[in-house]
Amino acid sequence: MDISFLNDYVNLVVLGICLCLGYVIKTSLDIINNKYIPAIMLFLGTGINCIINAPNINAAVVLGGMISGLASTGLYEAMRNLLDKDGKKGE
Repeated sequence: MDISFLNDYVNLVVLGICLCLGYVIKTSLDIINNKYIPAIMLFLGTGINCIINAPNINAAVVLGGMISGLASTGLYEAMRNLLDKDGKKGE
């Protein structure tokens, strides 16, 4: 199954904003459990993308926000694993 069509829906601005806000939530706000961060990014990405495309909101805009928000959590995990920030690579 080829899911490369999802690349058409990724908004880099939304992805970047969600990536930065997700990082802040993960590192600074201990009251929020890590398992809720993807859901927060999904709703945040949807909201930001709807604000950006305010007069022309349709299903593609909502889907693009959702995909961009969730992609930000995946991108964070990929960067963390690449940089070996937690030192878990050698264990």
